[in-house]
Amino acid sequence: MSKQAEKFRQMKTAELETQEHDLRDQLFRLRFQRSMGHTESIKKMRELRRDIARVKTLVGERRRAGGK
Repeated sequence: MSKQAEKFRQMKTAELETQEHDLRDQLFRLRFQRSMGHTESIKKMRELRRDIARVKTLVGERRRAGGK
């Protein structure tokens, strides 16, 4: 498991939702910069998408576990 995944697992659900918002905002900025030709950080965009998926997975798991 990656360091980032461990970090996310230790966060509370509310913190994860805030983190997801921040990650989406970063991804938006990178996409905008890329469209303007200012950045070539494809790797960073990929990492952000994966982190967003990790956060969404954890939030979903916690919601399902709390609903039972």
